[in-house]
Amino acid sequence: MSIVKGPQAFPRSEFLRRLSALKVEMARLEIDALVVGNSSDITYLTGYTAQSGYVPQGLVVSLRDEEPTFILRRQDAPAAVHQTFMDRSKIIGYPEALIGNPDKDGFDAVIDFVNELGAANRGIGLQLGFLSAKSAEKFTSRLPNARIVDCTRSIAWIRMLKSDLEISTMRDAAAIADAGVLKAAEVIRPGVREADVMAEVAAQLARGTNGKAGTDLASMYLCSSPRTGTSHIRWSEDVIRDGSQINLEIAGVRHGYVSAIMRTFSVGTPSDRLRRLHDAEVSGLEAALGTVRPRTTCSDVANAFYRTIEKAGFQKDSRCGYAIGIDWTEPTASLKDGDLTELKPNMTFHLMLGNWIEEDFGYVISETFRVTETGCEVLTKSPRQLFEL
Repeated sequence: MSIVKGPQAFPRSEFLRRLSALKVEMARLEIDALVVGNSSDITYLTGYTAQSGYVPQGLVVSLRDEEPTFILRRQDAPAAVHQTFMDRSKIIGYPEALIGNPDKDGFDAVIDFVNELGAANRGIGLQLGFLSAKSAEKFTSRLPNARIVDCTRSIAWIRMLKSDLEISTMRDAAAIADAGVLKAAEVIRPGVREADVMAEVAAQLARGTNGKAGTDLASMYLCSSPRTGTSHIRWSEDVIRDGSQINLEIAGVRHGYVSAIMRTFSVGTPSDRLRRLHDAEVSGLEAALGTVRPRTTCSDVANAFYRTIEKAGFQKDSRCGYAIGIDWTEPTASLKDGDLTELKPNMTFHLMLGNWIEEDFGYVISETFRVTETGCEVLTKSPRQLFEL
C-alpha cells in the first residue's frame, strides 16, 4: 500500500532551492557526493524533524540526482516518508541487525550506498566535526580511493541566510515564545511550585497561538532566588516565595525553527541593584539593536551593548548572542567582540543578554531578531520590562 504524504512544512520547491545552493558549494569544493549526518542540516534539506540522530544515519546529496537519498534505521523510515518532500524510493531503511552491533553499524549502510552510487573514487564530503573518531576512520578505510573533504559547516553557512518562508515560520515561533512569557507572568505566584509554573508554560508552548501550534519543545530554563546566578539549570521542586526573582529562558518552535526569549520576573518589589541592572541591560539591548544593519559586524553589535552597560557600572563577560534558526543555535557566528562576520539581510540572531554576575545573582533578557535591508526586525514582542508580580 502506498503512503500519501500529508502537507509538508514547506513546499518541494523550497527544499530544491536549498539543495541547489548546496550543490553550488559542492561543485566549488569538487565533491560528487556529500554525506550529511547533522540532524539540523537534515531538517534544513528535507523537513525531517524526528529525533532519530542518536543512531547512525546519513543523507547523501549527489550532484547527479535532483533529490537526496536518506539512509536511516528501518523503524525510522516511515517518519521520513511522512515528513520529507522526497520520493519513497529515496528513503532507505537499514536493518535492525546494525543496531548494537560492535562490528557493523548504520554508517556501513551509508558507505555501501556511496559505493553503489559510483562516488567511491571521487571527491566525497563528510561532516567530520559530527562524527566520532571511530566512525570517521570507518569512512576513510572503507573508501580508500576517495578524496575526503571536511564539510562540517558548509550547510550551516548556507542556512544563515533565511528565505521569506523561513522568516515567516520564525515569526510564528516568536509569537509562541511570547505567549509562553505571558503565561509565566500569569502563573508565577507565591506558593506555586517552579515545576507547576513550567508545566503551564510548556503547555502553552505546545498549544501555540494565533492558530499555529508549537511542533516541539526546545530546552526550557527557570531559576529562582538564590540560584539566579546560574545559566543552564532546570526548574526545581521548590516553591515561589515573596521576594523571589525568577529568570526564564524559553523558545517557540515551528517545524524545527526556533525563536528564543528571556525575561526576568520579581515577586514583589525588586531590589535597587536588580532595577539598575535591568535598566542598564535594556539600554544596552536597544543600543545593540540600533547598530544592526547590513555590512556591520557581529562584533559591532556586541560592543554597542558592552559599552552601554559599562557606563552604568556593569560588565558582561560572555558573548551577547549567536545565529539562530533550526534547533536553537547555528554554529557559524556569535555576537561577540572580535567576530567579524558581516550581517546580511535575513540573517537571524538571538540577542542573548543573560548576565550572571555572581554565584547567587544574575539577570536575563533577550530578543530574537532578523537583519533587514536597513536595520532589524525584532521577532519577539514581549514587553522589555522587569515583570513585577
